[in-house]
Amino acid sequence: MGEGAEHLRLRRWLDEQYTATPFDGVRRMTAWLRSQGYAVNRKRVARLMHRRGLDALYPKPRLSQPASGHTLDPYLLRGVTVDRGNQGWRADITSIRLQAGFVYLLAVMDWFSRYVLSWALSITLDLSFGVEALAQALGHGCPAMFKTDQGGQFTRQAFTARLKPGGLRIRMDGRGRALDHGFVERLWRTVKQEDVYVHDYQSVQDARQGLVRYLGFDNEERLHQALGDRPPAAVYRG
Repeated sequence: MGEGAEHLRLRRWLDEQYTATPFDGVRRMTAWLRSQGYAVNRKRVARLMHRRGLDALYPKPRLSQPASGHTLDPYLLRGVTVDRGNQGWRADITSIRLQAGFVYLLAVMDWFSRYVLSWALSITLDLSFGVEALAQALGHGCPAMFKTDQGGQFTRQAFTARLKPGGLRIRMDGRGRALDHGFVERLWRTVKQEDVYVHDYQSVQDARQGLVRYLGFDNEERLHQALGDRPPAAVYRG
C-alpha cells in the first residue's frame, strides 16, 4: 500500500479518535497510534493534526483564519442569557470523512433550541459554501445576534452583507473560545459517531443523502434532556 493510502488511513484514524477524545493532544495521539501498530513519531502526528486543525479541546479543520482586509466585531455575548429562539445563531464548519477523502460540512444552529436551521456540504471552502447555508437559514427568520468563527467564509463581504442590515450584531470568535460553541461541537461529535463512522460514506452524494436523514432525525425526533425531553424543532417553533 502506497504512502498516499497510508496517509489517508492515518487521517481517518485521527479524525475518529479525536472525535472520541477531543481533549487529547499530540503526545497522547502519538501513543494511541503506536498502540494501533503505526510507527509514527510526534513530529508527524503534530503535522497531521495541524493540517486537520485538531487542537486539543478545540477541533477546527484550519478554518479559523480571518479573510484579509476584514475586521472582527467585539465580543457581544458576555453576560447575555439566551432564552428564546432566534435570539442568537451559531455557524460552524467541520470536516466529514469519505472512504477516499474528506469534505466540509457547515451548519447554522439556533443556540436556544439546538435546532439546525440549515447546512451545506462542499468539497472546497469557497465563498458560496457559507452564503448558501446562510440564505437557507434566513428563510426561518433573522437572529438578534449571529456568532461564527473567524474563517474567511464568514468574514468576507458577501457573507456579512447578508447579516448587517437591521442592526444585527455579528460576533466572530478567535481561537481558544472552545466553551462558547459547545452545542455545535457536540453536534459534530454525534453526527460523526452515530452516522458518518457507521455508514462510512463513499461519495459526496452518499454523505449528503445520509446527512439529510440524520440531521432530519436529530432536528425533528431526537429528545434532548436539556430541552425538557423535546426535540429541537418543537422548542424552536414554540
